Amino acid sequence: MSTERVKCLIIGSGPAGYTAAIYTGRANISPVLYEGIQPGGQLTITTEVENFPGYPEGISGTQLMDDLRAQAERFGVEIRTGIITKVDFSERPYKLTIDDEKEIEAETVIISTGASAKYLGLDDEKKYAGMGVSACATCDGFFYRKKVVAVVGGGDTACEEAVYLAGLAKQVYLIVRKPYLRASQIMQDRVLNHPKIQVLFEHNAVGLFGDNGVEGVHLVKRKGEADESYYDLAIDGFFLAIGHKPNSDVFKPWIETDEVGYIITEGASPRTRVPGVFAAGDVADPHYRQAITAAGSGCKAAIEAERFLSANGLL
Repeated sequence: MSTERVKCLIIGSGPAGYTAAIYTGRANISPVLYEGIQPGGQLTITTEVENFPGYPEGISGTQLMDDLRAQAERFGVEIRTGIITKVDFSERPYKLTIDDEKEIEAETVIISTGASAKYLGLDDEKKYAGMGVSACATCDGFFYRKKVVAVVGGGDTACEEAVYLAGLAKQVYLIVRKPYLRASQIMQDRVLNHPKIQVLFEHNAVGLFGDNGVEGVHLVKRKGEADESYYDLAIDGFFLAIGHKPNSDVFKPWIETDEVGYIITEGASPRTRVPGVFAAGDVADPHYRQAITAAGSGCKAAIEAERFLSANGLL
């Protein structure tokens, strides 16, 4: 197995990874970035981004990521295709294996592998991706002003998304498979007392329909029970709020994570408990999960990596 040594290895190519690359590239650290499982990150499956500063007319998610990539390459960042399959953070330089074929020794590592939204597993979710299906109300809710939307989930996140969307949409349906909400009492009260939110308890979404985008959802009420019934509900948007899975599994033997898998950092910093290893973006952010907050954390991780290298006489 071939081995290579670098000063800074960046893992992931979303806003956090590319921003870290831009900053470390400008600092003449000669970083190497591996794109990971989804080159460009989750924004590449988002049609229009209107809340990223600097784009007054909005921009497609793919174009935004292409712009960030080009900016990173301008500063000499080497961007490669590959997935980290093994990690050894027991001593520096840290050893990471790419695609089970190549080993890289890195003095510093920036983990920006993101978090993947959980889906129901319906074929229609893929069919209508970017055409009415979303996993981020804050990102896409603006496009459904005065329209009818459905949110799937019964926890705090689902209730928060439903309340947020109710401030924009004409009607919000909250599809809950259980006969109760799992959310905190205060969020339950907000949802159940909101005039624009209707909770559909004991319902399961089993499909979507529409010609040029989502026009409705196929529902089953009290699935598996004697009084099970099927019907269609007209909607314009379908929002998933059943959680996210941080892409952190390969790092867990070395890095501290919470019960869900989000990497735990020191306070508001990107520092992990392993010196010289930093986490940025959604993989360490269970709260905001926005492109701009990810980019900001990528900046912080890059500055910390530069300081670490300087303090250890590696620049």
